[in-house]
Amino acid sequence: MTHSAARRAPLLAPSFLAADLANLQAETEMLGRSAADWLHFDVMDGRFVPNISFGLPVLQAVKKYAKQPIDVHLMIEEPQHYLAAFRDAGADIITVHYEACPHLHRMVQQIKSLGCRAGVALNPHTPVALLEDIAADLDVVLVMSVNPGFGGQAFIPNTLKKVAQLKELLLDTGSDAFIEVDGGVSLANAGPLVQAGADVLVAGNFVFAHPDGPLATLAALRNHLAGE
Repeated sequence: MTHSAARRAPLLAPSFLAADLANLQAETEMLGRSAADWLHFDVMDGRFVPNISFGLPVLQAVKKYAKQPIDVHLMIEEPQHYLAAFRDAGADIITVHYEACPHLHRMVQQIKSLGCRAGVALNPHTPVALLEDIAADLDVVLVMSVNPGFGGQAFIPNTLKKVAQLKELLLDTGSDAFIEVDGGVSLANAGPLVQAGADVLVAGNFVFAHPDGPLATLAALRNHLAGE
């Protein structure tokens, strides 16, 4: 695939990590009426990251009510053991961490063989150049703009430079991968991120804890980006 120089319309992916976990059916149905394009589902194992979130049964439950594709972000060790199970539970996109995968090419091919789009995530300290040899095989590259493990962290400013570097690498390698950014995304940095090359913005606390509520906040973010 060749990468088009034209910028895609940015996609919004609210993160379930910040949703009301006692009312996930209602939250999922509400997001089905929102400006969200993907639903972002963070899986943490307490080993790769210092926190535990939710896993297969919760994804299965959410999938019944989801209108949008579910973007599963595996912040876990040895993800190869769980890929088929996450596909079966409802994942449309599966992203694994570069730092957790010594056999990354094999992992990406495994995800694709399951019929899912394949993504690779990079922690804040991991340089984008490490993806050069695999970029053309990827559907998504997820740039962590906070240290993974907890919601509500402050955006790391260096992310803007990193996104621009990644955009250049994707163009150079002929990759059509989406650039996704996760962590601390808000109205303050959404525009600059898209200008730098981001295609998908993950937003958690900004969407779910905003006084205007998720529907209005996602609509405001969509309108803000449309005016860029």
